[in-house]
Amino acid sequence: MSVDTAHARLVERDFAVPDMRCAGCIAKLEQGLIRDSRIVSARVNFTEKRVHIACAADAETPELIDAFSLLGFEAHPIGDGSPETDAAAASSRELLRAVAVSGFAMMNIMLLSVAVWSGAEGVTRDLFHWLSAMIALPTVAYAGRPFFRSAWRALRHGGTNMDVPISIGVLITTALSLFETAISGPHAYFDGVTMLLFFLLCGRWLDSVMRDRARGGVTALLRNMGAGAMVLDDKGASRWVEAAELQPGMVMLVAAGERLAADGLIVGGDSHIDLSLLTGESAPVAVHVDDRVHAGTLNLDAPVRVKVTAAGADTAIADIARLMGEAAQGKSRYVRIADRAARWYAPAVHALALIAFAGWMAVGAGWHHSLLIAVAVLIITCPCALGLAVPAAQIVAAGALMRVGVLIKDGSALERLA
Repeated sequence: MSVDTAHARLVERDFAVPDMRCAGCIAKLEQGLIRDSRIVSARVNFTEKRVHIACAADAETPELIDAFSLLGFEAHPIGDGSPETDAAAASSRELLRAVAVSGFAMMNIMLLSVAVWSGAEGVTRDLFHWLSAMIALPTVAYAGRPFFRSAWRALRHGGTNMDVPISIGVLITTALSLFETAISGPHAYFDGVTMLLFFLLCGRWLDSVMRDRARGGVTALLRNMGAGAMVLDDKGASRWVEAAELQPGMVMLVAAGERLAADGLIVGGDSHIDLSLLTGESAPVAVHVDDRVHAGTLNLDAPVRVKVTAAGADTAIADIARLMGEAAQGKSRYVRIADRAARWYAPAVHALALIAFAGWMAVGAGWHHSLLIAVAVLIITCPCALGLAVPAAQIVAAGALMRVGVLIKDGSALERLA
């Protein structure tokens, strides 16, 4: 999409979007954002829950955030010192608390349900149903929040995602169970509702943990850069300078056993450098004056003076981290196929549930039985596996390879190897 000539100069921006849940969200963001005249392109990194956009240089951050809001997503700009890691940790803690609450409720309601399954009737059955309702209702309200928030945000902006059928199924089943309890009906499904929430939340929490570990690989790589360096001035005096404040032309004094905080050229001293972080070579490499060295490598033997040639985001190790991020944003052939299929899956599930309800009503099954079948269709046909299985497999594989020193630049490389 082109921008006005007044916006000819483009800049790249990153935004954290923690509410992305499925392939439908990815498609909505990538296609919806470029409808804004200020945005030229948008690429989603589902692993890190962030969106990389190219936009007009005069586009203000609040205006770009509004573009996300119009699509039903809350976005936060990412920059130096951004608290996105803290936000991801907070989200994981919320999911873990929801897992604990739903698991506790599920086990206790199952114990209460044993009496009903064993044939209890009349007042005894009603008592156990009401006790189950007292546990299930606050549990659904608390543990279901991650699904309800996501579904409501999608519906409010005229879209759907995979949390919509889950939320509808949970709420209808809870309401139907409460109705059955109020009229002293024989069946209530509070045990099924809490069990469904428990297993869905377990899956979502595990997915969050897996993605946190994948993000942690890049973070761990960048942590290998030195925190700073002793910098020599023209008079030979030294002072400590943080890595973010290092500039090309400065001369660092790197002691033995210290990691370099920037790329540079050796201007004094001889030593051996551990390059395994960058090259995988385990044997130390001898370096002398005029040899090039890189941030993150380890000085082993003797102090050396290094003239900075690149610092911060311009270092080789930062380039590697950036390439890994781009690999996570790129989509292989099978990921694109899964995205296209999942985009239409949720609307098709809603239509199928409605057809199932109407069909069973037409043959005289009654609204109660027909509604249960429609709810079952909504819950069982959740598109989680279709939309997330392929990218999740690639993320896990890339993380495992990175731990043994193999970095994946393009997700399609794994498909070509398969």
